[in-house]
Amino acid sequence: MREDIKVIEVVAAIIKKDDSILATQRGYGEFKGKWEFPGGKIEPNESQEQALIREIKEETNADIVVDKYINTIEYTYTNFHLIMHTYLCHLKEDNLKFVYHDNKSLEHENMVWLDLNDLDHLDWLPADLLVINDIKKHNKII
Repeated sequence: MREDIKVIEVVAAIIKKDDSILATQRGYGEFKGKWEFPGGKIEPNESQEQALIREIKEETNADIVVDKYINTIEYTYTNFHLIMHTYLCHLKEDNLKFVYHDNKSLEHENMVWLDLNDLDHLDWLPADLLVINDIKKHNKII
């Protein structure tokens, strides 16, 4: 990794419902239209699990339960190095909603529940694709 590049540490939720996993499509920014697992940055004095619960509430208005740690993926994009900690989660209630980012554009333009075998059909962000490959390789969510 280059020393001059910014490091961003985030958490992501692999939200499972029955045999499906939630995928979200970015609604703003440089990666608009790409698919990802929901989540976001960890705030100071916040645990990874606390950050995940807060971020999912902010992004989808849903309350989750964090079930277990899955993995940590690192990926270097053009402008930053990403460290992403992923956790298996489930919804307390099935009440996902579209939420606006900075009151302007949708945080996610789409959300879909997919079977593990159908995850390859979406245009994922590279780091999230690494998560998918690891999950499939090691059967981490069953």
